[in-house]
Amino acid sequence: MFETAIAGSLPKPSWLAETEKLWPEWRSSGAELERAKADATLVWLKIQEDAGIDIVGDGEQSRQHFVHGFLARVEGIDFEHKVKMGIRNNRYDAMVPQVTGPLRLAGRVHEAEARLVRAHTAKPLKFTLPGPMTIVDTVADRFYGDGKEGRIRLAFAFAELLNQEARALQADGVDIVQFDEPAFNVYMADAAEWGVAALERAAEGLECKTAVHICYGYGIRANVDWKETLGGEWRQYEQVFPALAKSAIDQVSLECLHSHVPAELMRLLDGKDVMVGVIDVACDVIETPEEIADTIGSALRFVPRERLFPCTNCGLAPMRREVAEAKLAALAQGARLARERYDR
Repeated sequence: MFETAIAGSLPKPSWLAETEKLWPEWRSSGAELERAKADATLVWLKIQEDAGIDIVGDGEQSRQHFVHGFLARVEGIDFEHKVKMGIRNNRYDAMVPQVTGPLRLAGRVHEAEARLVRAHTAKPLKFTLPGPMTIVDTVADRFYGDGKEGRIRLAFAFAELLNQEARALQADGVDIVQFDEPAFNVYMADAAEWGVAALERAAEGLECKTAVHICYGYGIRANVDWKETLGGEWRQYEQVFPALAKSAIDQVSLECLHSHVPAELMRLLDGKDVMVGVIDVACDVIETPEEIADTIGSALRFVPRERLFPCTNCGLAPMRREVAEAKLAALAQGARLARERYDR
């Protein structure tokens, strides 16, 4: 009961990449960089296990960014001529690659890190991939066409590639494949109309658990400023959860602690596992076990205990390492306290 997990990313060590950045530059290259990525992956695996996290991950240590890490192995993507583009409905600008031709995988994307973690832990393993709608929002398309129809074609083209990699990850021994879709909280009508269908195509045929992570973004200034414009109640989930409840996706990861999301919206996910965000990624203050247990208790009014998985609100990548480590420990301690309180 109350098995803990992280949303996905963890801070990169200073010897691997720049710190406290969303798109950090690597410190090395070639074989040295690949060794450093593997070392960082194992370091964070050990930290997760020592903290008491139940469902572990690779911390996305081999990816510069959660979207672009996948795209690096996709043909038809031009990284040499990036362009500046507003993403997440122009919330902030990013330098993004361009789609210049038909999309194909150049080979496996995350085989090395998935097999590395699987070989070094007996714990359940979750692996994250970007969702199709969020990828579409993080590239500049020059091939699949303008307008909504072009975005849909591009999303389903990415969904096909994601499905190929997800099936391979399952064969690598991954227990949960999670697709990250922060764009669902920005383009709610499109998410309900075609985004969930693209997500289901990405997860088609998987026998392992499938999950989707939908949040209000990393703890960067642009996201914090955007949240301040959303008012006293954040009801974006209300438009998307009904479509997800009808979908074949097994688990939904959402933001909860310190957000203005009405807790009763979790009721819309009847029949799904719910990864409830009990760790704030936009604040360096370490949550107390009591605060985390209280948040779990609030969620229990709307989510059956056997379906509730305490999690982080989002990835921890831009945080200082010592803060992230302390938050992982707090997550495990809070879940233990919640088991003592609510195991009746």
